[in-house]
Amino acid sequence: MKDCFLFVVFLFSVKCFSAQVDQHYFDQSKLLKNLKVFSADSMEGRGTGEPGGLKAQRFIQEQFSGALLLSFEKDYSHSFNYANPFRKKKIEGTNLIGWIKGFAEPEKYIIVSSHHDHLGIRNGEVYNGADDNASGTCALFSIIEYLTAHPPRCSFVFIAFDAEEDGLIGSKHFVRKPPIPLDQVVFNLNLDMISRSEKNEIFICGTHHYPEFKPVLNAQDSLSVIDVVFGHDSVSSEQEDWTYSSDHGSFHRKNIPFIYLGVENHIDYHKPTDDFDQIDPEFYVEAVCISIRIAKELDAYFSS
Repeated sequence: MKDCFLFVVFLFSVKCFSAQVDQHYFDQSKLLKNLKVFSADSMEGRGTGEPGGLKAQRFIQEQFSGALLLSFEKDYSHSFNYANPFRKKKIEGTNLIGWIKGFAEPEKYIIVSSHHDHLGIRNGEVYNGADDNASGTCALFSIIEYLTAHPPRCSFVFIAFDAEEDGLIGSKHFVRKPPIPLDQVVFNLNLDMISRSEKNEIFICGTHHYPEFKPVLNAQDSLSVIDVVFGHDSVSSEQEDWTYSSDHGSFHRKNIPFIYLGVENHIDYHKPTDDFDQIDPEFYVEAVCISIRIAKELDAYFSS
């Protein structure tokens, strides 16, 4: 049985217990500290091509470098240009990409992704995007922490995409011009909005399209103190279809299997009130625990 509980010591200090993993497999207080920094007013809403977006990129580069991730390009940066009709100019976006080489099947790449951009500053108000999607990006750092300490059999590529809010631009660029052979990418685990839920539930989206992975993921609900629900991946369902709602959609269009982990929209979605003090720290830590377990299961699946 797994139980994640929260107690406060200055900022937060959290311990995560699991029959599946070492209870110290990532630093939960650091996770929360990273999220607070990454969603602070000083990041200016992390708008693509804006000063805040550049600050966000530097923060991610520091995390990747500190973890000694391998890189495909200098400083982990993969830049691209695109036109935004609302801003009437060419915009430069930057994906940040680092990776860990698998020790058994390094030619198989599992991509773990998030998007680091948000809406910037609008009408003088900073859109901090704590849940959307500072939460997913800071989760990457904790997954990296775990996999660095527990080397994977397959190679893991970690991507913080830019310009998702402008139409998945960063991930579309990646699949057009990948730094690795796209036919060696076996899976995409995408994290977008994972730090709060009024219903105490998080969704696994994607098994409608790739049902062969549902048995791999079935145990997540029983191992978790939050409800793990399959859904939001079919037009025939009463639920909103999330198949193309975030960067996993770019991989799906290339027939690369995906799982999207995320929550339903909340009252602060795409509003300047999506701040750090609105997240649920206990829920967030548990969501990252789930993400790590899924990464472990995928690594075992593709190396068996």
